[in-house]
Amino acid sequence: MKNLLTQALITGGETLLEYFNKPLKIREKESQSSIVTEADIESEKRIINLIKTGFPGHNIISEECGLINNKSEFTWVIDPLDGTSNFASGIPWFGVLISLFKGNEPVMGGAYLPVGDDMYFAEKGRGAFKNGEPLPRLENKDLKDSLFAFCVDYTEDQVFLNRGLELFKSIVKKSRNIRSTNCLIDFIYVAEGKFGGVMNLNTRVWDISALGLIISEAGGVMKNANGSEIKYSINQNLIEENFPVIAGNYNVVNSITDLY
Repeated sequence: MKNLLTQALITGGETLLEYFNKPLKIREKESQSSIVTEADIESEKRIINLIKTGFPGHNIISEECGLINNKSEFTWVIDPLDGTSNFASGIPWFGVLISLFKGNEPVMGGAYLPVGDDMYFAEKGRGAFKNGEPLPRLENKDLKDSLFAFCVDYTEDQVFLNRGLELFKSIVKKSRNIRSTNCLIDFIYVAEGKFGGVMNLNTRVWDISALGLIISEAGGVMKNANGSEIKYSINQNLIEENFPVIAGNYNVVNSITDLY
């Protein structure tokens, strides 16, 4: 399963590079902040074909196709193109995310950044790696000594948006500075210790399950924005569930959840 996960990440990434910086057909989904391109669709198709060939009895959840429920204890969760808006604008901040669940818990996760040919992988209890080398354990720097990434998308929920902007103002005052790609790279930079933390108020299971495992295996933590533990339940409802999350080293996460 590890070999297939890695192979699927590379296949998805190679597919994306076939389309990158070329004219694209772009379609809006839920809002102006959510789009899909033919690159998303083709990457997903090739990844799913690999999984169906290797493990035909497993479940699959993917951003574009939804849930394929074979009533297996194993579920592959796929984001075939994380950072679609960046990709469509010709910005090289994008990649592929895949996690493998056993029951309701991710036990393997990978992220692939095809432009730089960088592969990140984690297995529960066995550490986090970049291109086969262990990631250094995260230091518990304070928020004031850290760069922090903050992300929020379009929403018609004005109360939710206002609460997010109030949090943003507090973080600006308490952190060294703000940076954001609004994609998997923010979380990867947390796992590498480049960012002290990231808060993203609009994520789905395919956005965070692999990245949460990579960060936790590197010595950090990902939680709901209010500080509670993230819990997944593999069913149809999971596809629609929004997860406002925070990730980082323990000092940073605790200081932000105190503000929420």
